[in-house]
Amino acid sequence: MADFLNKAFGFEAGKHNVRTEIVAGITTFLTMAYILAVNPSIFSALDGMPGGAVFTATALAAIIGTLVMALYAKKPFALAPGMGLNAFFVYTVCLTMGYSWQFALTAVLLEGILFIILTVTKVRTWLINAIPGTLKKAIGAGIGLFIAFIGLQNAGIIVNSDSTLVTLGKITQGTALVAMIGLMITAGLVMLKVRGGILIGIIITTLIGLVVKDPATGMAVTQLAHNDAGALQLVSLPHSVSPIFCQFEFHNIFTLDMLVVVFTFLFIDMFDTMGTIIGVHQGAGLIEKGNDEIPGVEKMFLADSIATVCGACLGTSTTTTYVESASGVGDGGRSGLTAFSTAVCFALALFFSPIFLSIPGAATAPALIIVGVMMMPSIKAIHWEDYCKSIPAFLTIILMPVAYSISDGILIGVIAYVLTHAIAGRFKEISIPMWVLAVLFILRYIFI
Repeated sequence: MADFLNKAFGFEAGKHNVRTEIVAGITTFLTMAYILAVNPSIFSALDGMPGGAVFTATALAAIIGTLVMALYAKKPFALAPGMGLNAFFVYTVCLTMGYSWQFALTAVLLEGILFIILTVTKVRTWLINAIPGTLKKAIGAGIGLFIAFIGLQNAGIIVNSDSTLVTLGKITQGTALVAMIGLMITAGLVMLKVRGGILIGIIITTLIGLVVKDPATGMAVTQLAHNDAGALQLVSLPHSVSPIFCQFEFHNIFTLDMLVVVFTFLFIDMFDTMGTIIGVHQGAGLIEKGNDEIPGVEKMFLADSIATVCGACLGTSTTTTYVESASGVGDGGRSGLTAFSTAVCFALALFFSPIFLSIPGAATAPALIIVGVMMMPSIKAIHWEDYCKSIPAFLTIILMPVAYSISDGILIGVIAYVLTHAIAGRFKEISIPMWVLAVLFILRYIFI
């Protein structure tokens, strides 16, 4: 059994624990299961993309991508159609630019194929190795703040404000109250080093949500699904993806607009994935001290690329590595068995979606906040007294949550790194790849 687990998932009996890996996989799933509800909701703005079909496509894309990550890359990361990328697909490409969803799916397919080429030719590995160690450490901390911010928003602890953009919500009632209670419970479990503490925290918080009402709706924070007859619904058959399967517009491949859309998808996905991989590895201490290279990065990139191509064929937006994977890694997941467990959960979700979709944002928010804390120690290794390095690092960290974008944090950080060193006359510390990246990133903000 041990030999099978090692060959299949890179599981090492002396270092890893089966129960821990499985619990970590379930934790990762619970923190990212929201995509099963959010993705169909976003795509509902487009005619011809039924919510049921999009739900199934979302789950299948996650299953395929995560299985490739588990069995080929043997890493504890999960994949699913990416947030931000789905909004760009629907609201920018289709509703603003006026193109059909078939056009957008074609762009996603081309992006995935280009990613495979860039991965096989090791261009993506070259890019990730070109990022200085200072920025890599900043990326880990920035992602920690970013996912914590996502959790705070999902819970209603942080809400929109017309005057200050964001402000503190009403933390003594409703969803925010449940999240605050859940945060204390989860924090206690983690501090007491309870195995699977984050997952247990999610479950307990979900149960608390059954008895706490949200004043805005007058209903309980945790809403269990019911069928048309009013009976509690636990199981449902998956919807067919036939209406959106392989719906491509190949006659538009050689247009300028297609080039712009593909390039934008490529840019966002590349640096979101790069940031997630670097950040989670840094936060979990999976990178050896004194060595900034990430083991197996090419296989992870290839899994991401294959998932994007499969997702496009199924009928959904770019599939990418999820930053919420940090929750499972934070719960002890270290091998492909964690990702495999997450994939199994997505497969079950196809049939038990009413249960999984009943877990509220208030229940997953504490997990994201705690994981954000776990990812902060990497900033200790940043030389804050050296402003040439600390200013780019700080910009990388702060821009991820406030710009709501991992990729923008990385791009601005790289530009700032080159400029600060150039202004200080420290040209020897700027590698040729960093010059190239900085120029490309500046052009990206000028023209896109």
